[in-house]
Parts: sequence; C-alpha cells; structure tokens
Amino acid sequence: MTGEPINIHATTIVIGTTGLMFVGDSGSGKSTMAFACLSAARRNGQFAALVADDRTLISQFGRHVLAEQPSSISGLFELRGSGIASVDHVTASVIHHAVLPIRSADTQRLPPAGEIYSLPGGGWLPLLRVNVSAPDPLAILAAFIPELGDRESARWP
Repeated sequence: MTGEPINIHATTIVIGTTGLMFVGDSGSGKSTMAFACLSAARRNGQFAALVADDRTLISQFGRHVLAEQPSSISGLFELRGSGIASVDHVTASVIHHAVLPIRSADTQRLPPAGEIYSLPGGGWLPLLRVNVSAPDPLAILAAFIPELGDRESARWP
C-alpha cells in the first residue's frame, strides 16, 4: 500500500503514542469499544484522542501504517443510540495494532497465535480480539500491549 490513502471502515484512536484501529462489520461494537478505551485512558491521566470514527484513511510508509481522518468527520464520534459527539482528536497517527470486537458465542475460546489484520492494498497489523462485553477493554488491551498501561509514557503533553 503506497500512494493515495485508502478509505476503510474502521475507528481509529491513539493512546499515548500507540495507535489502535478497531475493525469489524457495521454494528460490531468498534466505536463503542474505542470510546470506552479513550474514556478509560483519560480517566487514568493518559493522552487519548480520536483519529477517525467509522471511516479511516490509511496509507503505508515503509513499515509504518498511517491513519488519517476524513475532513468531513473530523472530531465526530457516533455513539450508537446516543448520537454524535464532538471529542478531542488528532488529524493523523501511526497505527500499531488492529482490534477486533468479538462476541463470546461467535468465537473460539482462544484465538490463533500471531493473528494479523491484512490491510487493503497490502500490509498488515498485529490483531487483538476483545470481547464486546468486557467491562474494561483498555485493561485487556494493556495486558497484551504493555505501553497502554504505562501511565508515565502516555501522559498528557
């Protein structure tokens, strides 16, 4: 993937310096889980911001995947059933992991080791699965991405 950014169906956030892209079908819980992670990080005093909700522009530079927001949805977050909220946001971020919201009944007990998310146009990201009913999805992600739980490295600038 190079050249012009590709518009994909994903919600993207950054916590500290770690970019997370939530992927999955419409209605799978991407926005709700991403918002829960943003809220938890901010309560912990960590830097946390939206890059893009529902639509993310991605491009690749070497090994790095860059996510940008489409200008038409800048800073807007759809909270299903509640409405559209304006939130703190950044225009772009490097993305380090893809997160797939899952439902217990729809998946096996343990995911395959070393799962990846293949990006349209080429490239990939490490993939983590998180149950949509998890009371604290950020805590689960931090168990696999230690820097998410490191409050010192993820403080507000």
